[in-house]
Amino acid sequence: MIIISACIDTEPGTVEAMTDAITTMMKASEAEEGCYSYVFSIEVGNPTNIRIFERWEDEAALKAHFKTPHMAAFQAAMAEHPPKGMDLKVFDVTGEIPMPDVS
Repeated sequence: MIIISACIDTEPGTVEAMTDAITTMMKASEAEEGCYSYVFSIEVGNPTNIRIFERWEDEAALKAHFKTPHMAAFQAAMAEHPPKGMDLKVFDVTGEIPMPDVS
């Protein structure tokens, strides 16, 4: 499984301007074969930070995602509202484990 965790630092107003593009990207990506989850969220303490969390079956599914029309449309929207910065991490995960007992 491939996991992507990203934080996009934006200018004020970017989230509102990109709401339609974000919604379209989320829905279309989640419908793709090999996509287990694709979630955008806004940091409560810093509403100009967009968080993205993605889970993909494998690298082939992720590479196919990069070639989709909705990815091209999202990239175009991002170009209209360039981020101040971005931190993106890609993880190749071999499996899941149960949550340890924290009590």
